[in-house]
Amino acid sequence: MPTHAEQRRLPYSQRQLYELVAAVERYPEFLPWCSAARITRREGQVFFADLVIRFKVFTERFSSKVTLHPEERVDVEYINGPFRYLNNHWRFVPQEDGSCVIDFYVDFEFRSRILQKLIGLLFNEAVSRMVAAFEARARDLYGAGGAGPDAVAERAAPSRA
Repeated sequence: MPTHAEQRRLPYSQRQLYELVAAVERYPEFLPWCSAARITRREGQVFFADLVIRFKVFTERFSSKVTLHPEERVDVEYINGPFRYLNNHWRFVPQEDGSCVIDFYVDFEFRSRILQKLIGLLFNEAVSRMVAAFEARARDLYGAGGAGPDAVAERAAPSRA
């Protein structure tokens, strides 16, 4: 069924990218097709989230368990909704220059044959748009420049205006 694995080096720190991905409740602000996101319960480094995805005439809600491994990775386990299964993880590998390599993996199958066929036709485009949305969000939050130690410290320092 649809599977996508990708590694991409971005000019942002491990912490910045981890925080962006871990902020699931902010996804409707920038992620295509995500119309709602709600954290239903938190237990330490684990939280449970409901997401609503809208695509054309389809609206689907699903629940997942998100396990945070601060700054290193985010693991997502499917609980219920329109999928037979969903496996997803993000890993964040810091680089010596202050940038970070994101290792993204998603594998899923819809219960509905109609949805499965539809996403099969659009899967590569959909994943590309989602990854691009995360990159654009990082640019919006952290700027277009590199994330070397000086750039990260500069953005973190309070303004002295």
